[in-house]
Amino acid sequence: MINYVERVTELLDHRPEPISPEQASAPTAEPDTVSGETVSGETVSGDTVSGDTVSGDTVSEAAAADTAPTQIADRVKRLCRLVESEQRRVLATHGLDPASFDVLAALRRSDPPHRLTPAALMQLCMVTSGAVTQRLDRLQSRGLITRTPSEFDGRSWYVGLTDEGRSLADEAMPDHTSVGGHLFAALSADQQQALAVGLGFVLDSLGDRVG
Repeated sequence: MINYVERVTELLDHRPEPISPEQASAPTAEPDTVSGETVSGETVSGDTVSGDTVSGDTVSEAAAADTAPTQIADRVKRLCRLVESEQRRVLATHGLDPASFDVLAALRRSDPPHRLTPAALMQLCMVTSGAVTQRLDRLQSRGLITRTPSEFDGRSWYVGLTDEGRSLADEAMPDHTSVGGHLFAALSADQQQALAVGLGFVLDSLGDRVG
């Protein structure tokens, strides 16, 4: 079973460095003062800001709110690294990387007979034509996909799964899905839904349509 606590500890940024015995025994410097106001650390005019907590009646709520977008962006980036690292580790146990899995999963989730055009795969995987071609070349060399000309248009062709490709996708998809289940287990079902809707709204507002 994956120890997600250890994985989070390894991957999260900005962990404090351990304090050496010499640092622990060193005298504490006196705070600097300006016109009777303490400016050492994070204290200004008696209002203290510590981590995500803001205390003091005169601290502007607007000033605290200004930090929210930065905090969201930083935490989304950190969460992205964690999710991608876990997905990469899990998929490696099936001999896949995320790029190859995206193609196999897109084909497997498509309607029978589970085949798509390269253009459709570009859109679903959100990559360029060159990137799709590279992925398809690797998967075809492993015998996981086929490429067949379209019966309706000789200039286009379809990508489909071989029996081996379908079996591999079926094996890997539950493990891939379980990564999100473990990482977001601290949230209730309603909280997970609210988070998904909120992030989807942001992506939609930036022109990235979410299905």
